[in-house]
Amino acid sequence: MKPKAPLPSKDGVAPSYLWLQDAPQQWRDMLVFLCARFPGVSEDTWRQRMARGEVVNQRGEAMTPASPYRRGDCIFYYRDLEGREEVIPFEETILHQDDHLLVVDKPHFVPVIPTGRFLQESLLVRLKKKTGLDNLTPIHRLDRETAGVIIFSHNPDSRGAYQSMFQQRTMDKTYEALAGLLEGRDFPFVYRSRLVDADKFFLMREEAGEPNSETHIDLIERQADQALYRLNPVTGRKHQLRVHMAALGIPILNDSFYPHTVPADAADNYDAPLKLLARSIAFTDPLSGDVRYFESLRRL
Repeated sequence: MKPKAPLPSKDGVAPSYLWLQDAPQQWRDMLVFLCARFPGVSEDTWRQRMARGEVVNQRGEAMTPASPYRRGDCIFYYRDLEGREEVIPFEETILHQDDHLLVVDKPHFVPVIPTGRFLQESLLVRLKKKTGLDNLTPIHRLDRETAGVIIFSHNPDSRGAYQSMFQQRTMDKTYEALAGLLEGRDFPFVYRSRLVDADKFFLMREEAGEPNSETHIDLIERQADQALYRLNPVTGRKHQLRVHMAALGIPILNDSFYPHTVPADAADNYDAPLKLLARSIAFTDPLSGDVRYFESLRRL
């Protein structure tokens, strides 16, 4: 269960938190622990954060370098990046806002939540700063490489009702993808397979066994040596559409993961975005009973 944060948001970024578990003896104090737990953050940086009162426990008590490590405590701190953050030169568009939801048209390359080398450039932080909605939370996933419609909740009282739609698969999600020509198939058709974690933690792969993923695939139009496809995922497995298209022998254009992964330190090629778009989301509103439909303004 997520505890109530004793620190406010800072520049659009909510504090991160960490529950303290059983401790090895070498963690004699909080400074030693934090340096071991976050090796990418220097000791001087942790000392500076503590001096500013930016590392506290669940009771709001400020941690010092000498504070003891106490099992069962919850430590709050602000995530930050060492050095200058890369600016992503694409802007999101707000499609809809009401008392419960914020619907956004996300550009390619922008991560939904802070991750890796992105913090201020994440969609969540951008939107908090743009709208002033501090309770924003995405209620479903969208890959950093994928553009299109994504829905955020900003009302904690109704969030569960909207999240349950995605958990129970009672919404219709439509994607579009550009890929090579698929011959020998009658459209539309259904593709099913079993997806599991690959050796690299961020990838998925297919294996033999009971299918746990399903995608409905249709042809929208042929375009010379490639085609525009309509993809309707019935399940929501990580990278499902990308793996399925690659398995069919028509990987989505500019996919840097499937079927071959580019080096992790390769720079983004802004001239070659992944040709995958979350075109639309439709659902029956769990509060009003109205049919809701949101569509991206972007084109592949």
